Formats: sequence, C-alpha cells, structure tokens
Amino acid sequence: MKHTATELKQKQSLPLEAKIKMSITRIKAFYENLDGDVYVSFSGGKDSTVLLHLVRSIYPDVKAVFVDTGLEFPEIKRFVRSFENVEILKPKMPFPQVLEKYGYPVISKENAQKLEEIRNTKSDKLKNKRLYGDEKGNGKLPEKWKFAIDATFKISGKCCNIMKKNPARDYEKKSGLKPFIGTMASDSWLRRSNWLENGCNSFNSGKEKSNPLSFWLESDIWDYLKGFKIPYAEVYDMGYERTGCVFCMFGLEKDETDRFEMLKKTHPKLYAYCMNKLGLRKIIDYIKDRGIQHTQGKE
Repeated sequence: MKHTATELKQKQSLPLEAKIKMSITRIKAFYENLDGDVYVSFSGGKDSTVLLHLVRSIYPDVKAVFVDTGLEFPEIKRFVRSFENVEILKPKMPFPQVLEKYGYPVISKENAQKLEEIRNTKSDKLKNKRLYGDEKGNGKLPEKWKFAIDATFKISGKCCNIMKKNPARDYEKKSGLKPFIGTMASDSWLRRSNWLENGCNSFNSGKEKSNPLSFWLESDIWDYLKGFKIPYAEVYDMGYERTGCVFCMFGLEKDETDRFEMLKKTHPKLYAYCMNKLGLRKIIDYIKDRGIQHTQGKE
C-alpha cells in the first residue's frame, strides 16, 4: 500500500507517546504475521538501541544481530557486547579489499553508484541516463558531482551491501528469520521513498522486513532514550552525531564538523589507519576541495 508525503508529515508531527503506540502496533503485526521468526538488526547506534528496547519490551526473547564489519567505533562494539542474546556476523570480504576491488564510498550511496555506472557501464543507454536523465530528467548524476567522473581513484556504492547487507541476507537464508530495522524516513531520500512505497512493514515474499520507527525523528530517539533512561553508546557523548562505519565518506561534504578531524582527536590510531593505510586523505581532499570549488563557481 502506497503512502503520501502528507501522511508521513502528519505522522512525524505526532507526540512521542502516539509514535510509541503506533510502532508497537507495527512490531506486533510483523511478529505475529511471521510467527515470531524475527530478529532485530542491531548496529549499536542510538536508533537501533531504541528499536531493540521497544521490541524486547513486548517480546523479550527476540534475538539481536550485529554485523561486525571491522569499521565500527570500539565503543560501539563494547556496547553491543553488553547485551544478551546477540549474534555477531562478519562479512566475507575485508574493507581494504572492497576498496581495492570496487572503490571508495564518497558523496552518497546513490551518487557513488551513479558515478560507478558512468565510469564502468558498457550500456550507452544507462550511461546517458546517469549523465542526462531519462525523458523526465530523473536518474542523472547531479551536475555538482560530475567532476568526480574524472577522479583517478575508483568510486563505488557497493561497500554497504558487501560489508553489511550480504552477511544479513546470508543469515536470513540460513535462519529463516526476518529483520526489524531501525531506519527512519527522515534519514535520507531513499529511506523516505521506501516508506512512501511500502510503509513500515513489508511482507513481500523473500523480502519481509519491518521498519517500525520510520515516522520517528531524531529528536524522538533522544527523547525516548532520556525519558526511559536507556543506556546508549558513549561515543555519542564524544560529539559524534552518527556512529556508522568509521571510515565511511558518505555525506562528508555536508558535515558542519569534520568527522575525521574529530576522529583525529578521539581515536588517533583509527585516524592514522584511515589516512595512511586506507589512503582516505587524498580522497577527502579531492571530493571536498573540488566540490566546494564547483559550488562556488555556480553561485
């Protein structure tokens, strides 16, 4: 069942108490529809911490699953291990190998994929769509990022699939369990589009999943954590707003505070590994400097 942007806005404007009740309703519907064959996708971040608390407040025996990509803050890993009934998965390919084979995650997942397709596809039709858009102008790489077509390094949006999604999919095939996921429509354009298309619960065969926090906002997450006095990973108190993969460069050009400069202060060894071993310094400088110059030139 499709939804409208107006519906989403209305739900997002509701008080937290109402959102909790709505999320619980969706959690119960998903759990009962799948006869309890479910798990919580638990990253150790604040959103999935709220999700795990909500699900286990109703079904205390539901398993949590954490994908240890090797890219997380050490505080996140310690926090995850403080919970009971957590299964830890690992990707088949280490991150340095992903970078070497496919390329660096820069700008955003969607635009990194478009850049990868422009640079590598053998299809003129797909390449033209990514360069100029379809008949309605959709699907093209934004003009501000076209400079990256000529970058001397590989660019790809595949790392998330390889490092996180593939281990989860393999786990679901083996276990028969389907996930609760703590993403919100406000996180990105893609997640907003997914909610408009599917709502919170999807029961499509083989792709069953529940996103019961979809209509929450970040302020709701913090209000829930503080209101119910729920512990969260200490890395948030170091100044980080998001705690995903430490080495990820998605969204870097939008940061008001440079995550990697923060990393240099809070985790100097991780910072050195990023810059020296993974070669992120040249990538960051290229994307931020060229992107800023391009934007200024358009004003």
